[in-house]
Amino acid sequence: MNYSFRKLLWLVLFLACWSQAEAQLPNEKFGKPSSMEWDFVGWGNAVNADAIILCKTMKVSYQLSDQVFNYNQAGNEINLDNILEFSPNQIDESNIVVNYEVRLRTKILKPEGARHADIDITYFNADTDKMFIHDELSDLKIKVFTKNEKGKVEKKTVNTDSFVKERLDANYMVLHVTVPDVQAGSIIEYQYDITSIRPAFLYDWAFQECIPTVHSKCDIEIPAFMQFKMNVPINKLIKSGVEAGHLTYDANRADMKRAKTCATNHYLITGDYILPEDPAIANFTSQMISPRVTLPANLPEGCTHLKIK
Repeated sequence: MNYSFRKLLWLVLFLACWSQAEAQLPNEKFGKPSSMEWDFVGWGNAVNADAIILCKTMKVSYQLSDQVFNYNQAGNEINLDNILEFSPNQIDESNIVVNYEVRLRTKILKPEGARHADIDITYFNADTDKMFIHDELSDLKIKVFTKNEKGKVEKKTVNTDSFVKERLDANYMVLHVTVPDVQAGSIIEYQYDITSIRPAFLYDWAFQECIPTVHSKCDIEIPAFMQFKMNVPINKLIKSGVEAGHLTYDANRADMKRAKTCATNHYLITGDYILPEDPAIANFTSQMISPRVTLPANLPEGCTHLKIK
């Protein structure tokens, strides 16, 4: 075997291993970074970045009580055949809850990239005597994973002393999260939930950040009686799809003999290997069409609920 052939063979094996490593990204399981994530340092122009987002997901689900439709107490299912029978006063929005589960994993590649370990979370919180509705931010957890000199992974949980709240305007608060003791090579994981009783509103989702993003996913399941216009970025790096689904009501009545179900539209939008300078990539946004429930206050212009600093 001559030298040139051996060199070519090693190159092919290297590319095959690299492709296999890429195939094992992303890792959507939070709590323990994978070995591939520890080794991963970017792709293309991303190798010059000082930090990268390894994985960023938002799962949105609606929770309905059996009292959501006042006229339909005897029925068992809300489906596409009877949606048009509803009128505005037949939907009790106080029995509709929207749950958001947000997860984020960032890797710091260079010392100056430590600033990207900090995030801002914007959420609805009205500051007025006439409004008592607010979204609840809960279960916020942050962990920092760092390898010591012996290669052993050390995990540290960030306490709430580093969280600072600030009012943006009459409708919105922002939670500033500063993560201490971050260094080059560290991996930071965030997770939090938002509970909202504003069913006609969906938070925006940013696929493109100020640093490269390996994987971003928005998973939304909406009751079919609520019609939204979904504005998905048109780009080869963004894939989207919708399929029919269903959800089961929460039973508030002891005399319910059969669980009620509701037809849903299940949207899945994903983006992979997105650079900050990639053209024509925008946020995922939505707008209620012909709302049968109260329209929400809008987010501040140019702002999503999660922003990487």
